Amino acid sequence: MNESLQTLKRWVAESRRIAFFGGAGVSTESGIPDFRGVDGLYRQKYAYPPETILSHDFFERMPEEFFRFYREKILILGAEPNAAHRKLAEWEAQGKLTGVVTQNIDGLHQKAGSRRVYELHGSIHRNFCTRCGRSYSAEWIASTSGVPRCECGGAVKPDVVLYGESLDDAVLSGAMRAIARADLLIVGGTSLSVYPAAGLIDWYAGDRLVLVNRTPTPRDDRANLILRDPIGKVFAQL
Repeated sequence: MNESLQTLKRWVAESRRIAFFGGAGVSTESGIPDFRGVDGLYRQKYAYPPETILSHDFFERMPEEFFRFYREKILILGAEPNAAHRKLAEWEAQGKLTGVVTQNIDGLHQKAGSRRVYELHGSIHRNFCTRCGRSYSAEWIASTSGVPRCECGGAVKPDVVLYGESLDDAVLSGAMRAIARADLLIVGGTSLSVYPAAGLIDWYAGDRLVLVNRTPTPRDDRANLILRDPIGKVFAQL
């Protein structure tokens, strides 16, 4: 076990209010690809970049194309939690974790057993009719074709935050509180380049900020400890 990992392990043992902030890298180890990754299929199958398709404006203008991409690339069911998800749930059960703040929409933290999860960008598991508000499951969305329609005739929209939409105020406030209260903040699997989510780490006032990411981030100079290993590998050893 290297020195950085030993330090993290000691900090975890000494902490009573751990907060975790995670991005796409937490889920890629469960087989969920990061849509920003290099993928020739985008150029072959879609006439627009992912960031354009996953925007509020595109959803309104071209809903059928939106849902074609959404079902093929975003709506991934059957993935299982990895070591990071499971360890975080374990810490919560032990009373050591103040909350999980995630940019992911796959629900794997809840599947692992976590309850205090702040989903900044929503969840594929919540879908609602834009006309009457009726709720639908992710499985129901997957079973439909074209634009999914409610019994009332309204379009059913996933409860995910699209580009051009605002984050939920209640979720954002909860995430800020969890981070501000933490005596140890672990940030993992995120490039810290998507705002306003990335700015949440500024609410942490402590001196035990840990970054676990394979590549450098714009906030490395803010960290007290940096580990470049895959996050699942790190958490499996804690």
